[in-house]
Amino acid sequence: MPANSPTDLKAHIAQLLHTALSGVAPTAAATEILIERPKQASHGDFASNLAMQLARALRANPREIAQKLLAALPVSLLIEKAEIAGAGFINFTLSHAARTAVIAEVLAQGADFGRIKLGSGCKVQVEFVSANPTGPLHVGHGRGAAYGASLAAVLDFAGYAVTREYYVNDAGRQMDILAVSTWLRYLELHDITIPFPPNAYQGDYVRSMALGIKQEDGARHVRATEAVLSDVPSIESDIEERLDGLIAAGKRLLGTGWQRIHQYALNEQLEDCKQDLAAFGVNFEVWYSENSLYTSGAVQRIVERLEQQGHIYVKEGAKWFRSTAFGDEKDRVVQRDNGLYTYFASDIAYHLEKFERGFDKVIDIWGADHHGYIPRVKGALTALGLDANKLDVTLVQFVSLYRNGEKASMSTRAGEYVTLRALREEVGNDACRFFYMLRKSDLALDFDLDLATSQSNDNPVYYVQYAHARICSVLVQAKAGLATAVAELAHANPALLTHPLELALCAQLREFPAVIEAAARDYAPHGVAFYLRELAAGFHGWYNAERLLVENVSLQRSRLALAQAVKQTLANGLKLLGVSAPESM
Repeated sequence: MPANSPTDLKAHIAQLLHTALSGVAPTAAATEILIERPKQASHGDFASNLAMQLARALRANPREIAQKLLAALPVSLLIEKAEIAGAGFINFTLSHAARTAVIAEVLAQGADFGRIKLGSGCKVQVEFVSANPTGPLHVGHGRGAAYGASLAAVLDFAGYAVTREYYVNDAGRQMDILAVSTWLRYLELHDITIPFPPNAYQGDYVRSMALGIKQEDGARHVRATEAVLSDVPSIESDIEERLDGLIAAGKRLLGTGWQRIHQYALNEQLEDCKQDLAAFGVNFEVWYSENSLYTSGAVQRIVERLEQQGHIYVKEGAKWFRSTAFGDEKDRVVQRDNGLYTYFASDIAYHLEKFERGFDKVIDIWGADHHGYIPRVKGALTALGLDANKLDVTLVQFVSLYRNGEKASMSTRAGEYVTLRALREEVGNDACRFFYMLRKSDLALDFDLDLATSQSNDNPVYYVQYAHARICSVLVQAKAGLATAVAELAHANPALLTHPLELALCAQLREFPAVIEAAARDYAPHGVAFYLRELAAGFHGWYNAERLLVENVSLQRSRLALAQAVKQTLANGLKLLGVSAPESM
């Protein structure tokens, strides 16, 4: 049995206890045996509370039960000792060979160390970011991008067949607002000034798009002020009504020109988004158009289907989905009285289409402000006869930037928010990706700009990367930097590694597959970041306490083998987080 995997070791110890239990108390042989890692290293490598579980059923003292279990425990070459502790815990200490076997395992598996088969090829779609293509991505989108990309990478590493998808909101009012904003700035370039709506898109990127259209199309889309404002509500009226009036004027006056501006703005912003994300190390297999759901008739068909199944009623000319029948706080409109479908209607059609593509599990990553949206989407899936439990929604909380202990205001050309691009330019991709992973996604994140740019042990990404670079430096000094030399390290003698810090590092390495399993099962890639910090701390502590390049060639080779195993594991974990593993710093 492999001695490096915590899962295999736990299973091995559980089997030993099951054999002992079958002899001590056959009637309790079906009891679930739990194996955990003790919080204190002095308590061994693994522990079980089986004796305490059995105390009531067997009407005996837990310590007495534990003694009987130990007496019946089969001999194992992987176990050095098993002893009773506290009220009846059974602590297991691994043999030295079992502790250090992980080194050869890491060196043999290389970039695949930690890869597990939890998913067994299950088809999973992870849809994330999906920001409206109406302007540059901001730091909140950045957190969703980092989380989604890392989660997808972890799931892939855990044996799932993962598809990364971006849902492009290229239909509806927000895109119309972007188009009219661009058109109004275009008119300004032709000395036609119409008061710019405060609820239109304000960023300089809108002016840039207007200039691009002018350069390509000349004055083709120019219309007189009187014609534009003829049917638009006055400036004193409701700002939303006035904005809708300007959109209607654009559609009426421009004809196909409106589609030209609309498509130009969409293409510009979508391309900017793709470039921004790619530079951030975030890529998608699928970019799915919301508009395609309308042009294909999917939205209309889904409303008709729900209506035929009795889940729709008409009230004041609008069609409502009975979402209260499925746990929502109120019913939801799917088609307004003017015949236009709501975003909710297209979302239902989109989620149905996801499952029709054959995904076994669908994971949506939304901003925390969309929490209330979950029951209605799941309710619609249930109404359609689908298993709503196959849809998981994870939430990403807001990000606050801090400099010198105070909330930071960073200059940006995109309006009142800080763009992801500006953040990346200030602190770098690696710090962005790692810092975004320092808290669970559904908890608010305070991003310390000063810490992210510092080269100190207090900076977690620097601390982890420095551990990797430090090992690379040692290997180069030992002339063990070449692949052939690394292969030679696989033949090192682990029996020479006896220092407590060396054995502790081996224990940390054995935990990596379990960290991957937990991160994949709980949709919690931040666990990988936490693990890497701890592993880096373990290495730095060992490096500072013991010399790696000692005169004893056999001992040096053994220590270098352990260092190489740590280096490989750090690199594997950093890759999952989208962070580089530098060889020098």
